[in-house]
Amino acid sequence: MDTDALTAGTLQNLRATRPYPAVSLTMPTHRRAPDNTQDAVRLRNLVTEAANRLDADPRVTREARDAVKTQLERAAADVDPRRALESLVVLADTDEYQIWQLPRTAPERVVVSDSYLTRNLVAAKAGARLFWVLSISAEHATLWSGTSEGLRREDAHGFPLSPPHQNFDPERQARSGDAPSIYANEDTRNFFRTVDEKLRGVLAADSRPLFLIGLPQAISLIEDVGECARTAACKVAKGTTAETTATELAKELAPALDDWREQRVAAALGRLDTARGAKSFAGGLDEVWAAAREGRVALVAVEEHFQRTVRVTDEHLEAVDPADVEPGDEGIREDIVDELIETVLDNGGEVAFVADDSLTDHGRLAAVLRF
Repeated sequence: MDTDALTAGTLQNLRATRPYPAVSLTMPTHRRAPDNTQDAVRLRNLVTEAANRLDADPRVTREARDAVKTQLERAAADVDPRRALESLVVLADTDEYQIWQLPRTAPERVVVSDSYLTRNLVAAKAGARLFWVLSISAEHATLWSGTSEGLRREDAHGFPLSPPHQNFDPERQARSGDAPSIYANEDTRNFFRTVDEKLRGVLAADSRPLFLIGLPQAISLIEDVGECARTAACKVAKGTTAETTATELAKELAPALDDWREQRVAAALGRLDTARGAKSFAGGLDEVWAAAREGRVALVAVEEHFQRTVRVTDEHLEAVDPADVEPGDEGIREDIVDELIETVLDNGGEVAFVADDSLTDHGRLAAVLRF
């Protein structure tokens, strides 16, 4: 599945508790030959490792073990190497499997638990920073779904839209000295009202930052007659047509998108600085984990590749080497960072992934607390 399929509802469903065992496989992948020839072998090795762990786990019945193994085999056969990005995530339980190809790297791991490992999916969603793009003019309104990988035209929710046929001949009117702007035309205003109505439905169902691109007159009119444009993350004054391609549009939007992404990371780090001064700051895994369990984390910032396997002892976390973990050890949390992130999200908090080594003074992760 694509990153832009990672809606809040999808992630919530994937984080739900499931009958044990739920198996998650993650591994880095390669987009091109010859490097991608190794990916199928690595996936097969992970499937074998998962099968061995299921065989050795006393909590897994034979029926459940066989069912999960079947789902993993089906998933491995269904992976399309032509769609490979930076990583692969395979999720399987007794009833289903899911395949996610992600534009962010992931470590090679096998996790057997009572829920899916979603940390890499959350990271991909946060890293991709999904957004909408509305390309608009008096002649068209096209909606695009955007990720860090590029743009995909959204042929749904009533889009793309075009206005009813209009008898508007600007060349003739210019020759006659009577050339009112098409953007002053009431039919155009009504068309833009329809666009805004459709866009409100899209944002209500899947709230993302909105980018507008169009001539200044078009942007001004959609702001005047509607609601959505007034809160747009950015507006790019560049004319487009219904035939403008995703590549062409992405090129025009690139500077605005780069600025927006940098501002998001800077804003998260700025909130941490403010929280330190206001004594609403927590740093380090133990402290942030405790605050997350109490529902006190408003924002957690995590270095992109930070992970820990721990044993929970007397409400404290003791780091352990994953190689030393025995199958079926119920005191082990294979990725406490993933669990922490899920807890923060479940309690309405935010997650920001920042560059590695940017939080070394705070144990690789830090949080802004609500109280």
